Amino acid sequence: MKKIVIIGANDFQNPLILKAKEMGYETHVFAWQDGSIGERTADVFYPISIVEKERIYEECLKIRPSAVVSIASDLAAITVNYVAAKLNLPCNDEACVKVTTNKYEMRKCLKENGISVPRFYKQFEGEKVDYENKISLPAIVKPTDRSGSRGITKITRYEEIEEAVNRSVKDSFEKSAIVEEYIEGEEYSCEAISYHGIHHILTVTKKYTTGSPHFIETGHIEPAGLDREKVSEIEKTITKALEALGVKNGASHSEFKIDAKGDVKIIEIGARMGGDCIGSNLVQLSTGYDFVKMVIDVGMGKEPDFTPIRKPSNAAIKFMFNQQDYDQVNKFKEKHPQIVVYESEITKNESVVDSSTRWGFVIFASDDRGLLEKIL
Repeated sequence: MKKIVIIGANDFQNPLILKAKEMGYETHVFAWQDGSIGERTADVFYPISIVEKERIYEECLKIRPSAVVSIASDLAAITVNYVAAKLNLPCNDEACVKVTTNKYEMRKCLKENGISVPRFYKQFEGEKVDYENKISLPAIVKPTDRSGSRGITKITRYEEIEEAVNRSVKDSFEKSAIVEEYIEGEEYSCEAISYHGIHHILTVTKKYTTGSPHFIETGHIEPAGLDREKVSEIEKTITKALEALGVKNGASHSEFKIDAKGDVKIIEIGARMGGDCIGSNLVQLSTGYDFVKMVIDVGMGKEPDFTPIRKPSNAAIKFMFNQQDYDQVNKFKEKHPQIVVYESEITKNESVVDSSTRWGFVIFASDDRGLLEKIL
């Protein structure tokens, strides 16, 4: 039996574990031991943190896997590509990993390759900056190297920047923040799979957030509801950006906005699936393509299979933040039980400060897009 190494064991990684087992692979899963579902679903579980890439590599020398994969995590992607490269398995190179897991390096790379970006700069805690000559307001401050809406703040006054930077630095692994001019417009993401540098755009997702100041995602829907002409423009823009960033193999998740002029403005791009079940669940429901299997196939050095495995429909995920959300979603489920695809476990946190502290979520699929938009 061929063996596959999976980096991460949480609820968002579990579809990858289950798919690999369904495909006949023996799953070897690495993660910090905290009771996550992947600890139970893996064939073999290793209680090693996903950031301990050297230890994971040493174990992989014994396992001798046919692929090293992960989905929906920038942090895991660093380890995936490091270990896969040392084992001579398909992956993205070190330069690509650097610019797709660090928002400042990404902005620099896109700018150098002629792709439109807002004004931006990097700042450390306590650093003195002449803000007015650096940036126009409003602006967004966020950690250079985190995801999941952690440490993000929209600021409208220069006096707010220092506090926002300090907040972002606390969430940053390299202890730095990126400050960039705020892009106005509706927010979307583009989901794609790449194989040997050829990029296949799968779908576009419309995103719903709490808005200013922290922009935590409240839900997503696919397809995005844009016309074919706009989708074609998005595909060209994202393909150019993926090429600039050096993405060669695996999934990608490109976040962008469409401004008042209709221009596509890239926010950031990850060389991995979108989190929030976008890649693991919504893409398959909305396109019929088995995106998770594609990631495994590419990790194995195989061309992704575009044979539909189901009839496409509209798909959405709704996140709950408080008791009111929880009650509304439950009423909606009771009224429309036939469109419920999956329900997560519920954790009633006192306050929601980022994506990881949301109460839980429900995934829906329906031919009636308006019905899904109601709950979102």
